[in-house]
Amino acid sequence: QVQLVESGGGLVQAGGSLRLSCQVSGLVNYGVMRWYRESPGNQRELVATLANDGSTIYADSVKGRFTASGDNAMNTFYLEMNSLKPEDTGDYLCRIIFYNGTAYWGQGTQVTVSA
Repeated sequence: QVQLVESGGGLVQAGGSLRLSCQVSGLVNYGVMRWYRESPGNQRELVATLANDGSTIYADSVKGRFTASGDNAMNTFYLEMNSLKPEDTGDYLCRIIFYNGTAYWGQGTQVTVSA
């Protein structure tokens, strides 16, 4: 059974950095890994996509500051977040989508950026 376990969230001052991790058990060939952000009063926002071929897509709001990557040997995916802003505050969720279309969510990890 596929499970995603997230870690790495926390409280950081504006301008700081965090690295989120999403460890996937039961990983087989995947299509894409996506990172979403949820915050009160806002819709869930797709912030980063990492495809199996290594290509990435970022939301304009995080472009140049966030980097999505993966370590296949460790079955772990990362979202490196730099130059954090208060508006980056939210619950960050990873989602893996396999080639057959099935998808699984992580439990989320809270990121709080203070001004």
